[in-house]
Amino acid sequence: SGRPIRGEKDMSAHRDGGAPTSVGRGHARTLRWLLSLALVSAAGMLLWVSSGDTQDVEGEKQMSNWKALSDEESRVIVHKGTERAFTGEYYDHHEDGRYHCKRCGAALFESTAKFDSGTGWPSFDDAVEGAVKELPDADGYRTEIVCAACGGHLGHVFRGEGFTDKNTRHCVNSISLSFEEGSSDGAVASSSGPNVSTDAVLKSSCDEQRAYFAGGCFWGVEYYFDKLDGVLRAESGYMGGDQENPSYEEVCGKDTGHAETVEVVYDPKRVDYETLARLFFEIHDPTQVDRQGPDRGPQYRSVLFYQSDEELAVAKRLVAELEAKGFEVATSLEPAATFWRAEGYHQDYYERKGGTPYCHGYVKRF
Repeated sequence: SGRPIRGEKDMSAHRDGGAPTSVGRGHARTLRWLLSLALVSAAGMLLWVSSGDTQDVEGEKQMSNWKALSDEESRVIVHKGTERAFTGEYYDHHEDGRYHCKRCGAALFESTAKFDSGTGWPSFDDAVEGAVKELPDADGYRTEIVCAACGGHLGHVFRGEGFTDKNTRHCVNSISLSFEEGSSDGAVASSSGPNVSTDAVLKSSCDEQRAYFAGGCFWGVEYYFDKLDGVLRAESGYMGGDQENPSYEEVCGKDTGHAETVEVVYDPKRVDYETLARLFFEIHDPTQVDRQGPDRGPQYRSVLFYQSDEELAVAKRLVAELEAKGFEVATSLEPAATFWRAEGYHQDYYERKGGTPYCHGYVKRF
């Protein structure tokens, strides 16, 4: 019947539901706080997992809408390969419309931004806003461009080449693109005069023909033919050798057999082949062997590449006329072979850089 020990009374009361001591109350608060924290964390985890599942589902849904790629398309678009120059579907394509990502279908480029760089790949001086993403290339010095929507490899972007006023060239693999025909919405405008598609429509209404001439540095030959009425365009390139798709450096090495050659695209209703051939003999010196002015080497030799018996007959008659006037003509008459377009920086050289040819000039000989 003695007085209970204080500690026992307190513990008994606590067991029976009585008020706990201050120590007990502290433990209870801690337990409640830990329980609340656990519940909040669990709820957050559920939300995060749910959100991740939703993102995964959305991502899978988007990917399920992507086009199934062929092995070659995958090589370029997924594994960042490059298609061979002048082989793609769109490098010489001038229809009015819009170019889309081959894989996901996102709009990338307007046709009004397309221009002919002569490089062998589709070139655009601008892109649909936000559609193309730029990344440092793995080679350490170029800038890669990818579709901002799906990350598919498109090609590379170059600046400072002077092709158009925008001074930008998106060099794109044709295989990375699909094309939607129709009127361009004008969101991206070309700043280099008439847009390519309009110019192409005007030119396609005539019966285009081609002629090939080599007379020294192709910059000067191209310059004079571009000024002739009836010539639709003149492009610099290489012909007469046995190496496929040669580079400028390789041709300058003198081992390819190629001569610097100009492809003249003309409207036969406005100018005939003989007029072109006469101009050829009057804008370069046909008596010089393996050179033209200060430029020396077999790549600068004088050659008229004919494509038919009629063109050969015209060439022989003009050579005979010159020889009758006392000229010792060194120009070779050879059948035309594959024309390999030169690099973009060689095209329309004097038009882009200004000035006049340093080793070509018009001299009346007929």
